[in-house]
Amino acid sequence: MQTRIRDIDDTRLAGLIVPRFLNYVRCWTASDHHVEATPSTPGQWDLAKALAEELRGLGVGEVELTDHCYVIARLPPGAGAESRPAVGFLAHLDTASDVSGKDVKPRMVDCYDGKIIRLAGGLALDPALDAALAAQKGKAIIHTDGTTLLGADDKAGIAEIMGALEWLLAHPEIKHGPVEIVFSPDEETGKGLPEFPLGRIKSAACYTLDGGPLGELEVECFNAWEITARFQGRAIHPGYARGIMANAVLMASSFAGMFPRSESPEATDGYYGYYNAMEIKGTPELCSLEIYIRDFEKTGIERRLAALDAFARAVEAQFPGGKVMLESKAQYYNMKEKIDARPEVLEILKKAAANLGIEPCLKPIRGGTDGSRLTELGIPTPNIFTGGRNWHGRTEWAAVSEMILACKLVIELIRLWGEDL
Repeated sequence: MQTRIRDIDDTRLAGLIVPRFLNYVRCWTASDHHVEATPSTPGQWDLAKALAEELRGLGVGEVELTDHCYVIARLPPGAGAESRPAVGFLAHLDTASDVSGKDVKPRMVDCYDGKIIRLAGGLALDPALDAALAAQKGKAIIHTDGTTLLGADDKAGIAEIMGALEWLLAHPEIKHGPVEIVFSPDEETGKGLPEFPLGRIKSAACYTLDGGPLGELEVECFNAWEITARFQGRAIHPGYARGIMANAVLMASSFAGMFPRSESPEATDGYYGYYNAMEIKGTPELCSLEIYIRDFEKTGIERRLAALDAFARAVEAQFPGGKVMLESKAQYYNMKEKIDARPEVLEILKKAAANLGIEPCLKPIRGGTDGSRLTELGIPTPNIFTGGRNWHGRTEWAAVSEMILACKLVIELIRLWGEDL
């Protein structure tokens, strides 16, 4: 009798996922968007090398670590499925630099009692304020100790893919076609798969494991742009500044103050885009401000770019003698249109979820994934939940039961792509 993926023992899968996850998060892999090289930090090499060795140890036939820290592994097809198209799975090595990811001390709770969890620094996980946490009562969760982020974004995705691979290798009765695995660097920098070896990828479609709560499946994301605003001031001793000084620090502050408060990250959700001031540094003579703008529609991006230009001219009028220069570049684009052109990619994903009893929740990603860039490059790549919550922060946690279901979803997808559709 053929194994039903839905009936795989959860304890068995937890044993393949949880120890890996606890190990991976202890590896410091925060990326650095100030560094142009790929990868931007040496810790990503450490994890990539460890994963390559782990894959070889599992018996995965073909494992490659590229010059730019991409781990690529291929599982050959089973007998009778050689003609099936290859399907890929993608997760990223790096963690965000918003909060420290050094010396992560994950805490495993085998049976959450439903009470407030006290963390370092006066922080807490409070089920009264977090319905998703309250729903985990009696279940296993993993959380940070409050001194660092956890790193479920995206080491939960890596652990789930690795667990699925180990299970498949131990169950050759599951018919499957060719499978590709990619672990990528520097996703959190927004660079969009720099130095990606596209010519080496054979997958007809791919799926990122880089999402959040159970059931969330994502086929659309922001259009994303990065803008650097440079403010050239006129510096002079402040005691003799009347009619002469143009303070670049104040110019940058005035510029940022023009961003509509109703279009900030903290004031928007759903399909609403935003302006986000990311970093400011400088002196009264020269100051710079890094800005991210996001919108699901290209017209929304165009409107914000035009508004930033208008803000720059207004600041120059406020500070005679000062100058504002804007540099803008695209980071990634909404993947919806290209995924819509390949409807079978989403249909197979929805079928796999249904087979596991997972109620799919299609919603937009208020961010981006390496999948958005891969989709742009021609390989449609929806995003799948991983069970993580509160990413990039000191209160990050993950639901083990949802990690197990994400792993099952990977296995079921591989099985379905191996069928004659």
